[in-house]
Amino acid sequence: MHEASLIDSLMRRIDEVARAEGARRVVSVAVWLGALTHMSAGHFIEHFGHAAAGTIAEGAALNVDVSSDMSHARAQEIVLQSVEVET
Repeated sequence: MHEASLIDSLMRRIDEVARAEGARRVVSVAVWLGALTHMSAGHFIEHFGHAAAGTIAEGAALNVDVSSDMSHARAQEIVLQSVEVET
């Protein structure tokens, strides 16, 4: 369930950015996965694909950076690094 709440929070943030930019669609998303999210890049991509289906972010290209630093202050988070939109 931890993963689902992280993905839901991320999708809300992406939607907020897209709306603020007046976007027609999200072209790409870059994220940093903290080591304690317990997600591989592949696992994240799968979850993102399901969560983005039917949204403005459906089909967005993903750039996923996975941390191995368990002592990082944000190790339990998915950090949204950038969102590229098409207006």
